[in-house]
Amino acid sequence: MPTTEKEYNGYLLDQLSAVERIERQVQKGDLEAVKEEIEILKKEINRKLYQKPPLNSQP
Repeated sequence: MPTTEKEYNGYLLDQLSAVERIERQVQKGDLEAVKEEIEILKKEINRKLYQKPPLNSQP
């Protein structure tokens, strides 16, 4: 499946945002908040992976 540069940049920006969110919690020293943030991110990723209809479907 070909990916355009714009799509690829979007994926990278999503990943960067996720890392920044976790870093904020680490700086606060709140490990419970870090674990919670990771769980939230995993749920968001799963929603994107298993969305209906899939992104690659034709209209």
